[in-house]
This record gives sequence, structure tokens and C-alpha cells, in this order.
Amino acid sequence: MAIRNWQTIKVRFCEKVNEEVNLEALLVFPADILPDQPPRIMAHRCSKGLPCNMFEKPTCIWAGTNPDFDPFATGSSER
Repeated sequence: MAIRNWQTIKVRFCEKVNEEVNLEALLVFPADILPDQPPRIMAHRCSKGLPCNMFEKPTCIWAGTNPDFDPFATGSSER
């Protein structure tokens, strides 16, 4: 049976919520009978996506409200 697990892939500072956020991916690991396959990425999310969805304007791709804007794609340094 496949195993699903949310894992943090990056930690970044978000200017919208003025905090560090975890950028997470939903990984699906294959069943034991298929051990040589890598995990598949099924979805992405931000640990502060819920508060971002309460803003008046759409925020970013990680919150799921604006698929055209990724504030962490360029110019940000990892922490």
C-alpha cells in the first residue's frame, strides 16, 4: 500500500504574514512491491496558507489563491 506524507521542502520568510513559513509537498511513496520507484509529488502547500486565504486579495501559489505568483521563486535566500 502506498504511503502519503507531507514533508517540508523549504523554509522561507514570507512578507505577507511577516513570519517564517514551511513550504511543503505531499509525497506518495510506492508500495513495498515497487521499491525502486522514487516518491511522487502530488501537491504543494504553505504552513500559513490558511491565514493568507483570509486576506482581501489573492496572495500566492503556495496558499492556493494566485497560481500566477510565486514569491519564493526568485531572489529569496533559504534559512
